[in-house]
Amino acid sequence: MRTATVERKTKETDIWLSLNLDGGDVSISTGVGFFDHMLNSFATHGGFGLQVKVTGDLHVDEHHTIEDTGIVLGKAFCEALGDKGGIERFGSFYVPMDEALAFASVDVSGRPFLVFDAEFPQARCGGYDCAMTVEFMRALAFNAQITLHLKSLYGDNSHHITEALYKAAAHALRLAVKSNDTGKPLSTKGVL
Repeated sequence: MRTATVERKTKETDIWLSLNLDGGDVSISTGVGFFDHMLNSFATHGGFGLQVKVTGDLHVDEHHTIEDTGIVLGKAFCEALGDKGGIERFGSFYVPMDEALAFASVDVSGRPFLVFDAEFPQARCGGYDCAMTVEFMRALAFNAQITLHLKSLYGDNSHHITEALYKAAAHALRLAVKSNDTGKPLSTKGVL
C-alpha cells in the first residue's frame, strides 16, 4: 500500500505519524512553528500524504522534538517501502529559493548514510535552531535506511537555505520512491 503509521513515545517526546508515499492529507503539529512549515513544505513538494502530531519537551528546547520526528518519519519511509521493490531508487534535485540554491541526492539503498554541507548565516529561524537541520536529516536518513547527500551551494538567508534543503530532499525522495513496472529492487544483487 506504500503507507505506514508509526508511533513512538519516550520520556522526551510522544509522536504519532502517518505517511502515504502516493499523496493524501497533510496535517502537521509539532509545537515548533518553523519546523511545521518545513514538514509541510517537505510533504507538499514530495507529493506525500503526511500527518504528524508531536508533544515534546519544548520547555528544554526543540532538539528532541525535531530529531525524534526525523526518527519516526524515517521509520515510516522504511516501512512504507517494504523490500524497496518496484521503485526508481535514485533521485536528485536542485531547488532555488531566492538567493539560495540547494541540492539533494538520494539512494534508497538500505545503506544509511548522510553527507551534509550547509552553513547558516543566522542561527535561528523563529523558534527553530538551524543546527537542527542536520540532526533531522541524519535521523531521517538512518531510520529510512537511505543514503542522502544535501548541499547548500550558496545563500545569505537561513530561512531560504533551510527551506531549499527540505524541498530539495523532498523532490529527490519523490523521484527515488516513484513506482516503476518491475516490482523488483533496482540492484544487480537482486535485493537491497
